[in-house]
Amino acid sequence: MTTSSLLEEAASISKQFDVSKDRLIAISNEFIRLTDLGLKSDGMPMAMIPSFVTGVPNGTEKGTFLAVDLGGTNFRVCSIHLNGDGTFDLLQTKSVIPRSLMVGTSKELFSFLAKKVDEFIKTHLDEKFNEEGGHAANEHIYKLGFTFSFPVNQTAINSGTLIRWTKGFDVADAVGKDVCQLLQDELNLLKLPVHVAALVNDTVGTLMSRSYSSPGEAATLVGVILGTGTNGAYAESLAAVEKLDKSASALADKSIMVINTEWGSFDNNMKVLPTTTWDDAVDLETPNPGYQMFEKRVSGMFLGEILRRILLELYEKGHMFSKASTPLTTAWSLDTSILSRVEADTTPDLVAVKSIVETDLGLPTTLIERQAIKVIVEGVGKRSALLAGAVIGGILVHTKACQSNPVVDIGVDGSVFEFYPGYEDLMREALKDVLGENEKKVRIGIAKDGSGVGAALCALVA
Repeated sequence: MTTSSLLEEAASISKQFDVSKDRLIAISNEFIRLTDLGLKSDGMPMAMIPSFVTGVPNGTEKGTFLAVDLGGTNFRVCSIHLNGDGTFDLLQTKSVIPRSLMVGTSKELFSFLAKKVDEFIKTHLDEKFNEEGGHAANEHIYKLGFTFSFPVNQTAINSGTLIRWTKGFDVADAVGKDVCQLLQDELNLLKLPVHVAALVNDTVGTLMSRSYSSPGEAATLVGVILGTGTNGAYAESLAAVEKLDKSASALADKSIMVINTEWGSFDNNMKVLPTTTWDDAVDLETPNPGYQMFEKRVSGMFLGEILRRILLELYEKGHMFSKASTPLTTAWSLDTSILSRVEADTTPDLVAVKSIVETDLGLPTTLIERQAIKVIVEGVGKRSALLAGAVIGGILVHTKACQSNPVVDIGVDGSVFEFYPGYEDLMREALKDVLGENEKKVRIGIAKDGSGVGAALCALVA
């Protein structure tokens, strides 16, 4: 293929990932419509799950709490000491979850998690808690926030049944069971002095964490995850959550309810979301075709695979990479971090892209091939950010947040947002299209350790 035609082909592919202003506004409007439906009744296309968290922190909270986070391929155990001034001290360990446990039994999985909590306490906390208040170690009840980043039907702050697995998990016998109880049972078997006090979705945790540490007077309204998966949570007026029985004493004097939108499954019927042949192909090779369609266009788990399929197609057509065999034939072999690293390379010869493709894929490249890869990456990455911005804008329109607040604070956690160059600027393009001048009121900040600190704050609220 000639030099100019490869770049033309790359530009043509990249253009298929464009999202127009009209499309972004339509996405935002459909998001608002599905939000309203999900707040009215269960079983709607977007779950809009009440978290039973009815207050957000203001930075003065104090105490030491445990938090665990089952969010994807890693399991984190943390102890968080809240200093009461918007700062905190964090100790944590991280373990990779063996692939066999992601598809095994609930007993195997939750026993593994409980043993990791046991190891953490023995390593990091035994002496500390023996010294405090004369407690014997086995008497002290650690309040634990359990960040569980899968769709659950939450019925109380520390109770929720698993609706379905995502992100490659498929522990069939856990579906329909109370995940807090599954963890508590295994902790009890190990005679650990731990009480699972709060079940927390990572987006709810992100909102809580950002609200605890966010600068100034502005309360944080939205918590967003843009990493392996994507999701959002926000503070909703309790009165708007029509599907909730508000007679429960715990809700009697409350005015807000943090809602976990489960926006990964926004527009599964593809009424407004854009698609390409590569998206369709990726969808078919997932365990849940036809579901999580928004997530499959936005989150880190899928961006690398979309890129791999495009490059493989160009290779198979003889347009790129002259080697006889290519590692591009292995599904899911391209990590999304490659997109961030390609996007970051601004050198004239794209030397970083050269190194990335040679090291990660074992493929020599010409400058034109590297330029083509960069053009394609820009299209895939920009679409992710624009779509994220459109749904965040939808929440702000729905809550009328910009009308009632001088500053609207949004906390974001996740590797895509943190490491993809210019991601926030691209999100803001979509926010401008949806919010107009009000986009200037929006302050976006990283919520570091959202899942851990946020879970501790939820255990405190509990």
